[in-house]
Amino acid sequence: MIDSPLSDLQPNGSDDISVLLKSAAQGDRSAVARLFENLYPQLRRIAHQRLSRGSRMGHLETTALVHECYLKLSVSEGIRPEHREHFLAYAATAMRTILVDFARMRATERAGGRIPHVALDTRIEAADSAGEDEVLRVNEALSEVAALDARLVQVVEMRYFAGMTEAEIAQALGIAVRTVRRDWEKARLLLAEAMSA
Repeated sequence: MIDSPLSDLQPNGSDDISVLLKSAAQGDRSAVARLFENLYPQLRRIAHQRLSRGSRMGHLETTALVHECYLKLSVSEGIRPEHREHFLAYAATAMRTILVDFARMRATERAGGRIPHVALDTRIEAADSAGEDEVLRVNEALSEVAALDARLVQVVEMRYFAGMTEAEIAQALGIAVRTVRRDWEKARLLLAEAMSA
């Protein structure tokens, strides 16, 4: 059995996670910062898993992805986490946005944007762009899926972009594990269809 990146969520510092979650849900931005501090190792594991899963994302590193995620969530007005998995679902959505933005920026650069770029090793350039292109294709396909079922998008964000398990997604969304499993299969079919068109 593969270890879940969220299986051993234990706070790093002395802060009580449940108290921080309650404070963050009431709009306390410093509580969001302390949640990140306490859950930093788990967020790094999630980011690392996403970045090392066969598709490379150029020069984006684990630490950079987690820090960008923090910056995005720390200024967000709408974050109201009810429990750890719910907070990590917010992080999954933020990571999706960051990865898509990064892939778009790199595609613009490859197309001649900003400064001229000459790759000395075209195999490296091709490997980098393959992961970025996949993220862009999945994101575009998710836009089509969102028109059909918004929950399917949440399941994909948590599973594909954050590597959460079915049980963790079920808890975050307040649904049964079997429902998550069905949603994941349905989303995979819809994504495959949208990406092949």
